[in-house]
Amino acid sequence: MNYKIINGAISYGAETILEEINFEIKEKDKIAIVGKNGSGKTTLLKAILDNEMIEEGIGETKFGIYKQGTPVIGHLKQIEFENSDNTFLQEILKSYEKIITLEKKISQMQEQLQTNPDDKLIKEYTENLDRYEQQGGYLYKKEYETAIRKFGFTQEDKNKKINEFSGGQKTKIAFLKLLLSKPDILLLDEPTNHLDITTIEWLENYLKSYPKAVVIVSHDRMFLDKIVNKVYEIEYASITEYTGNYTFFEKQKRINYEKQLKDYEYQQKEIKRLQAIADRFRYKPSKAKMALSKLKKIEQMSIIEEPNQYDLRTFHANFNLPVESGKLVVSAKNLQIGYDKPLAEVSFELYKGQKLAIIGENGKGKSTLLKTLMGNIPALNGEYEYGYHVKKEYFDQQMDSLDKNSTIFDDFSKEFPSLTTTKVRQALGAFLFSGEEVFKEIKVLSGGEKVRLQLCKIFKKEANLLLLDEPTNHMDIVGKESLENILQGYKGSLIFVSHDRYFVNKVADSILAFEPEGVVYFNGNYEEYMRYKESKEQATVVEENTTPNKKKNTNNQYWKNKEIARRQNKIKKIEAEIEQKEEQIEEIKIEMQKEELATDYIKLKELQDEIKKIEEEIEIKMLEWEALNEEKM
Repeated sequence: MNYKIINGAISYGAETILEEINFEIKEKDKIAIVGKNGSGKTTLLKAILDNEMIEEGIGETKFGIYKQGTPVIGHLKQIEFENSDNTFLQEILKSYEKIITLEKKISQMQEQLQTNPDDKLIKEYTENLDRYEQQGGYLYKKEYETAIRKFGFTQEDKNKKINEFSGGQKTKIAFLKLLLSKPDILLLDEPTNHLDITTIEWLENYLKSYPKAVVIVSHDRMFLDKIVNKVYEIEYASITEYTGNYTFFEKQKRINYEKQLKDYEYQQKEIKRLQAIADRFRYKPSKAKMALSKLKKIEQMSIIEEPNQYDLRTFHANFNLPVESGKLVVSAKNLQIGYDKPLAEVSFELYKGQKLAIIGENGKGKSTLLKTLMGNIPALNGEYEYGYHVKKEYFDQQMDSLDKNSTIFDDFSKEFPSLTTTKVRQALGAFLFSGEEVFKEIKVLSGGEKVRLQLCKIFKKEANLLLLDEPTNHMDIVGKESLENILQGYKGSLIFVSHDRYFVNKVADSILAFEPEGVVYFNGNYEEYMRYKESKEQATVVEENTTPNKKKNTNNQYWKNKEIARRQNKIKKIEAEIEQKEEQIEEIKIEMQKEELATDYIKLKELQDEIKKIEEEIEIKMLEWEALNEEKM
């Protein structure tokens, strides 16, 4: 299977959205489309579905759209429920119509074979069994049962009619149908939105092993890192292709930019030098020939374009904390949260400057905890209290506090009546609302614009404790990076809910995890918490495999399990260090390939020595890794 767009473009009226599209999908490709909000990512997905949107681009290559075979393209917007009286399970089974039809045929043939076991029928029966196995017939029930469970549905839900589910649940069911139908090209637009971490991790594993092509628009960097092998970036209405995952794309983009900038500056300097010689001697008969040769040399040059600056326009905030809190900011003891019945019981302490991330499955009480701490809903039992001089502000993911019938300017001014028009405009401008944009009505704003306005108001209030509920929803990657930088530099304390693992890992220094067995507090970042979980699970497996005779030595076994977990953590850490050093070597090799270093033997020798040093460090780490693994045996 192959799908290719060459020199395409997309316009709406006089506005050009994408001016030169060169885009290819090969069989089993896992592709990310990245770019700022409004750059045209979703538009490109729509154009892959509807080729009528695509016209000739500005490139010199002949325009064309080429498809090998007739690939089936799947997109969530295409999924419909023809009969809302169907049960959830009936809708899911539509994704397996071919397998189920073959299953029925095999069953009928089995009955025929009992009365008429002739060779022809046996051969046909065997061929159908092989086909059934190839199509995943023996695994499809387990596949959809696992998917249903991971998306948060129960066994009882399977028999509910579609019209009994909420709008959000219907979207999830449609998403499941799309995944399980396995089209040749799977188009996913922000698939992790509104999914919890557990479901996202399952989806990662599903898509990694997906047997066909996947094209993903997503702002979830960790999700992209774990799945994709190719990245197309949309910037300044053009598309650039990078091979590798998201992290490699970021590195390669920076390297490419720096190389092109150096090459451009060197060439401009050379053109200036040659032009100066030509201008100086062109009117001197004895030197005119030399002057003409310099001009000809300029004409023969392949002109290097000045690279575009990264499109990093984004919001920023300068924090002032006029009042600092006491050392203990908030404490909760046996705090039961919920509405008509307890969802969870929570105990933790938050200290000045600490940044606590709340993670876990949907519906377990994460947002409810924030609302309880804000006093918006009462605690069912237990207690919580704030320390001295705590001034708190709350970001609600529903953003109900925004006045939908007001303009951006009026809504902000209402919160800060003492600010002058200039000060209001300055504050809004820092969050990318400038010029006439400040007079847009809130009801016409995008989700990302509403988030920026709400954050602008919260940060302006200069609170020393922020409670943020899913602040990165609707944000593009540049926006998330900006918020990460703001919160990393924030001197106050922070409690936030997020399903964005990359964001959590960058910002949080402690974790409050809503796990099936209860709420767990962990003092460390997300990566450290995941290592802790893995070691705990591995220790549990070791303990479960202990024979009854050995259970008398439970104390010894406990310390043995701890030692195994410690050793496994150390092995993982060494593996990560080796991987990092190997990446350093690759970066140095890319540096050595630059044209300006081709004859700089001193610099090349330095770089080669650096590679040798890193390789020696890798060798030492490998010996350490082998020793630990042998010890482990």
